[in-house]
Amino acid sequence: MIQSRVRKYLDSESEAIKAIPLDSSVEKAVDLILKCKGKVFTSGIGKAGYIAKKAASTFSTTGTPSVFLHPAESAHGDAGVISKGDILIAYSNSGKTREVIETVRFAKSLGATGVVAISASADNPLAQEVDILLPIGEITEACPYQLTPTSSTAAMIALSDALALVVMEERGFTREDWAQRHHGGYLGQKSRQ
Repeated sequence: MIQSRVRKYLDSESEAIKAIPLDSSVEKAVDLILKCKGKVFTSGIGKAGYIAKKAASTFSTTGTPSVFLHPAESAHGDAGVISKGDILIAYSNSGKTREVIETVRFAKSLGATGVVAISASADNPLAQEVDILLPIGEITEACPYQLTPTSSTAAMIALSDALALVVMEERGFTREDWAQRHHGGYLGQKSRQ
């Protein structure tokens, strides 16, 4: 019984990932990241914020200097870290999170080259503020109450990973380049074998 319920939730998240709609906006996002002269900032709050933190780490490991910017802190001076040549990737499933929308506006006013959103659809305030929208689709959460971000966050993290890996390939980023950025731990050791 437990195993079948766990499988049901795993299948729900897997289906959300497989259903992510892809169009020319993904090419535009990859091109924007590749042309970035500064840093890639990621931002999100709550569960989407954890995904944004992981995305910044994955981009950095794979050759794209990236930093997580907390939306609440950005309103209290931390947005000053953004300058011309930087880009921002904003994460919000609903696209209605006030702090994330404000961070997008701060980034644009400080000269960010472009702003990307990873969100459910174009039918939200965040999507209206950004240059490129990467929709994950209107997702049914695995949570039986339709409250806990589960399938939506799985889709966000999978899409972020895919972007980072495509950008890595497009840069011609090698195993040796990877090893230079990840010198510690098991993976650092494995990268040198």
